[in-house]
Amino acid sequence: MSINKVILVGNVGKDPVVRYFDKGVAKATFPLATSETYTNQQGETITSTEWHNIVLWRSLAEVAEKTIKKGTQVYLVGRIKTRSYVDKDGNNKYITEILADTLMVLEKKQSPGSYPSQSDSARNESQNKKGPVTQINEPDDFPYRGSNNTEAKDWNDNSTTNGGESGPGGTFSNEPSQGQSEDDLPF
Repeated sequence: MSINKVILVGNVGKDPVVRYFDKGVAKATFPLATSETYTNQQGETITSTEWHNIVLWRSLAEVAEKTIKKGTQVYLVGRIKTRSYVDKDGNNKYITEILADTLMVLEKKQSPGSYPSQSDSARNESQNKKGPVTQINEPDDFPYRGSNNTEAKDWNDNSTTNGGESGPGGTFSNEPSQGQSEDDLPF
């Protein structure tokens, strides 16, 4: 048995570059920065930043094209892939990429000169009263699970969904679970 799984939370370094191939298949690529901060023996605070090459395919690439810009904070789950190519001088080159199959937008940076929206004010007010709250402004902000297949898979990759969205808590659907009616739900 082997496992190749990567979980990253970081900031997008450049706007995604999206290319469309035969039959409309989309591929998005962008750099993602993750940083660690630690204190060395002299008491100095050191920040170390690692850059990751991110690759998204199909519907995830299209979601990235619409929702991700430079500076956006994202959560990704994927796998490491190393590939090689020969450059124009005949040298072998290697590149390590993260092929992401789960994407969640955690934060959108405001563009300079923009004003907070009413929903931003509501979020800040809510955070002051109850602590941190995750804001979802539009459907593309929902945890989104894409796949290199045409079928969506659940969070653990062991079955297909029945058309609902999926995320860390499992499959999300508008339909009650089998054997449950809406009267059985606690809310």
